[in-house]
Amino acid sequence: MAFDSHSRLEEYLASLAYERGLAHNTVTAYRRDLRQYLQFVGENEFGPARVGKYLEWLADVGLSPGSVARKLAAVKGYHRFLHEEEEVADPTVGIAAPKQPQRLPKALATHEVFALLDSPAVTTAGGRRDAALLEFLYSTGCRVSEAVGLDLVHLDVEDGIALVTGKGSRQRITLLGDAARRAVNNWLVDRLELARGRTDAVFLNLRGTRLTRIGAWGVVKKAAERAGIPSDRVSPHVLRHSAATHMVEGGADLRAVQEMLGHASLSTTEVYTRISPGYLHEVYLLSHPRSR
Repeated sequence: MAFDSHSRLEEYLASLAYERGLAHNTVTAYRRDLRQYLQFVGENEFGPARVGKYLEWLADVGLSPGSVARKLAAVKGYHRFLHEEEEVADPTVGIAAPKQPQRLPKALATHEVFALLDSPAVTTAGGRRDAALLEFLYSTGCRVSEAVGLDLVHLDVEDGIALVTGKGSRQRITLLGDAARRAVNNWLVDRLELARGRTDAVFLNLRGTRLTRIGAWGVVKKAAERAGIPSDRVSPHVLRHSAATHMVEGGADLRAVQEMLGHASLSTTEVYTRISPGYLHEVYLLSHPRSR
């Protein structure tokens, strides 16, 4: 059956935004990938062989296995949508993504994280904000978007609890340790004066408006410089990885870490058990009958 694949694409993207709640940037990435795919295969020239040629072409132009897998996921989702609408058969059934090398997340050593957290000059409002943000990121393992999107109504410093909104608008409870509670409490005094009732955001820039992702990145990079850590080794996501790694090395249950990080799959969390040879050695010594 002939149909306008480009108009159907916009219907599919709308379903991603409104039915599945995907973020605007994610939908934009899907649009870019799928327009590229449709341009390659031609109008209504769908078929397994054509999809295979598209994947070969992506590899030939130098895309990494991870990038090819991401584009294939977009194509598979689009064809599932068309199949469910009874427009065409799904030509991607049975087509597997290229194997990807296992990438271990970067993590700072504990002493490096402590140096980073201790680096802000807490004698100024900006320093107290920086200290609060850094402690919050490391304590909760939150994504930077979750931290800068946090509002006061979802923060209970006394009980050390924050309700953050993650991917797909999914909400979860995160916990603040004592150091993070103290740092956030100190910042909230400055925040009250800066905000003057104009915003509910917890983390602000010094103009009194919500701190952006870029602003939060800047806070982390400046802290790395002050702590003497190469800035290319540090980012908000590295703090998230570090929090998870240090918890697992400390004996935390993987499902608890999964819940804390907001991972949809436990397999995503399991990568942290492979990051430290020291951790594996400790587990071996404690558990294997012939380890000693």
